[in-house]
Formats: sequence, C-alpha cells, structure tokens
Amino acid sequence: MVSETIARMSDGVASFSKRDWDACAGSDNPFVCHDFLSALEESGSANSRTGWQQVPLSIDGADGRPAAILPAYAKSHSQGEYVFDHSWADAWQRAGGQYYPKLQISVPFSPVPGPRLLLRDPDLAAPLIAAAEALTRSNDLSSAHATFVEREQVPLFEAADWLIRTDRQFHWHNRGYVNFDDFLEGLASRKRKMIRKERAAAIEGLEIVRLSGDAIEERHWDAFWRFYQDTSARKWGRPYLTRNFFTLLGERMADRVLLIMALRGGKPIAGALNLIGSDALYGRNWGAVEDVPFLHFELCYYQAIDAAIERGLKRVEAGAQGEHKLARGYEPVPTWSAHYIPNPGFRRAVADYLEHERRAIEHNIEQLGEFTPFKKG
Repeated sequence: MVSETIARMSDGVASFSKRDWDACAGSDNPFVCHDFLSALEESGSANSRTGWQQVPLSIDGADGRPAAILPAYAKSHSQGEYVFDHSWADAWQRAGGQYYPKLQISVPFSPVPGPRLLLRDPDLAAPLIAAAEALTRSNDLSSAHATFVEREQVPLFEAADWLIRTDRQFHWHNRGYVNFDDFLEGLASRKRKMIRKERAAAIEGLEIVRLSGDAIEERHWDAFWRFYQDTSARKWGRPYLTRNFFTLLGERMADRVLLIMALRGGKPIAGALNLIGSDALYGRNWGAVEDVPFLHFELCYYQAIDAAIERGLKRVEAGAQGEHKLARGYEPVPTWSAHYIPNPGFRRAVADYLEHERRAIEHNIEQLGEFTPFKKG
C-alpha cells in the first residue's frame, strides 16, 4: 500500500525551527539557511508588505519532521529576482490575463545559484515540485518560477516538464593558486600589468581591511548601510534590504560573512559584503561614499580572489551581469531557472522564446570564453 504524501504551506521560515530547516537545507550554501532567510523576513526586507508573501511548502518524513522544503513566495511584482520576466507579464496582461501574483521559488534579492528543493529525503523531490504545481493551479496563479537553480537540480525540474531557462554569470575559478601573484602568472602579460596598475591606483592612500566573525561591529554595519543606500538609490531607487537586516546578519551569521572595507584616515569610505560557503565566496552588495577609480574592482573582485585563495575556496561568484569581470579573471558560466506555466497557449509562447534565448546565451558564453585574460596555448 502506498502512503499519501501531504504537503503543507506555512507562514514563513520562522514557522520552522532552525534545526528542522537546516537539516533540509544543508550547510554548503549560506543563502538557503534558516538564519539568512529568517533575517530577510524578520527585518521587513522580504514579506507581504514588500511584495514577497512567504508561502514555504514542506513535506514531513516518517519521523514527523520536515524532510523536504520549498522556499517559496507569492510575488506581486518581479523586482529583486534578477531573472527578468517583465515581457512575459506584459504579454500575459495584454492578452487579458493577470500575471501577478505568481509563485517565486528563490532567495529574495540574491542572484546566487543554489538548491531550490531543500531535501533531507531526495525521494521527495518530485512530490515537492508537484505541490508547487498544485499550489499554482489551486490559487489560479499564472505561473511558478524557480530561479538560480543549481546545476544538479535542473534535471529534477526537467523531469517534471518545467521549462528551463538559461542565462550566464561570471565566476572566478581557483586552479590551485598559492597566492594572487600565482593567479596573475597565468594571465597574458598585458592583462597582468593592467590588473597590477588598477590595484595600485585603487589602494593609494587607503587601508583595506577584511572583517569576519567577532571583528564585525555595529559601527561597520552603520558604515556599510550608508554605502548600500547610495548604490541602491542609483540602481533601484530604494534599497531592497532594511538596515535591521544587516544587524541580524551580523548577529546570526557573522562567521559566514566577509566584509571588505576601504578606509581613508581610519574612516570607512567603501565596502563589499560577501558570504562564505563551503567551497565558494559569494559577492553580494557593494557601495561607496567616495569615488575612487578602480576601487570597485579592488574590493569586489581582487580582494575576493585574495580571500578565496587564502581560504582554499574553489571559486568566487560575484553576482549578476557585468562583462567587465571578464578582463579580471572571471569566466562566463551558465545559470538556470525553471518555469511552470499551466496555460497551454502561454506555455507554448514562452517555450519558443526560451529556445531562441538559450541558443543566443550558449553562443554568447562561447564567444566570451575566447576573451578571457588567460595565456593561450
């Protein structure tokens, strides 16, 4: 006799104990852990008031504890996702449909590939995806979207007949380098000289500090909040993250935070926020109150490479977009998202679009790969 699998919807990450959530999420990727996601919720950064209504789905195991969790949100807009579907929304609404709310399976404001099916029991992957589909249909939602799905989980969504979308980012890969100079030795001479000149210009008259754990104090978050507000105002008009989010991040995850700051005369003028995973350093936010040439490259890219080499990490993931990363040793890699669209006509239109887009992205990655700064031959 086959027992029935029952999925339940909860009010948010805070509905789960840290022990139960992290038993499913694992420890590799810091963005899907209970501390990070609950900090987004409790700080007011991601909740119903900001258009991210928390609707995580879970399935219990035989022991009565969650064995599979889906970090999901009912979205009333497409902001803070970094996988752009505005044209889909426009087309759907021009045809008389209502695109929002939609179901978003993701980490808010974080274009970081990782698990979207949090599985203590891998056999529950298919039932968890089916639960997302049922939630979409039963609430008459236009669609469900799992964004920045790690490579290993893409086949699980493919098996459920979700549409797969491809994009690309730039990641730095550690090829067993001893230090930053060792990395530079693998580059063409012209690129090597360029990077050295940029680094020298960026740090002239400045002190660069890397802070983690107990070394991060509230005064550092105060300074970083000023930097973040400036960048957010220019990019989005308002910051996605609240000031309290950074305090909670420091209280709960300081050992997984690497805060890199530039000081002039002992006062912070710029900073870059990174999270530390089991094998990767993840660059997230940056900002400055003083315009210094190449300082963005120094704090976000070169210091991150330095830190990754020191910590023995395999790669640096420096966030979305940015072809300027290519000349600085970051290589193009594919990223994936998965999309469930119940309406057959809308699904066909999106599938056609994704097929053309996929070929263009693959060609773009192949072309960009020819322009990496590494020695040829």
